[in-house]
Amino acid sequence: MNCEQYKPLLMKNPWFAMLPASTIKQLLDLCKLKHIARGEQLLAKDAEADGMYCVLEGKIKISNVNREGKEMVLTWLTAGTWFGEISMFDGLPRTHDSFAESDSQLLMIPSQSFHRLLLAHPELYPHFMKQLCERIRTVFAILDETSGLSLRSQLMKRLVMLSNGWNAASQQDEIQVSQESLARLLNTSRQTINKLLQALQREKLIEVKYGKIKLLEPEALRSQSDL
Repeated sequence: MNCEQYKPLLMKNPWFAMLPASTIKQLLDLCKLKHIARGEQLLAKDAEADGMYCVLEGKIKISNVNREGKEMVLTWLTAGTWFGEISMFDGLPRTHDSFAESDSQLLMIPSQSFHRLLLAHPELYPHFMKQLCERIRTVFAILDETSGLSLRSQLMKRLVMLSNGWNAASQQDEIQVSQESLARLLNTSRQTINKLLQALQREKLIEVKYGKIKLLEPEALRSQSDL
């Protein structure tokens, strides 16, 4: 299929935009379009890798279930974000589940096509290693967040990370996320999250809306979250 119509959105992603023009064309020639409905599972933990994905529309939740059966949310992926590349390179099963938080449209590069491309053009490996390194840095940031920061600082850091996306197309000042989702993300109660959000709103750092949070002072949130 012809995926050229999605190129303007894809080019807003810094990693994708830095790829050589010839590589971009090759990837677009390989891609397929995939639609999934809200609540539908896209990828399953421990499943074999079937391809690499990019969100075009909607939102994808990346999560796991712990031994007690409780869902542990890692992040949400929005338009312009590529994901699913880790299992493509190490050949191991998927590390997390992924579900559509809303009706979503994605691009998919099938694993066989992707590996044929790399075999034919090994000079492309450094470009994809950059994507993997960015992913590792994001994971390190999340680990740092949970090792010593107060819950308030964790919340501020996550709000900033969600506004930036996971290598997403552009920063968003308004995040579509419920307080219940934030509670699951930080492994706490909705009531605790509500109190923290109300405090941040009184400080005029954010504005709390129904199902949304607007970042009024993202730089202040970023700097204060490291305290």
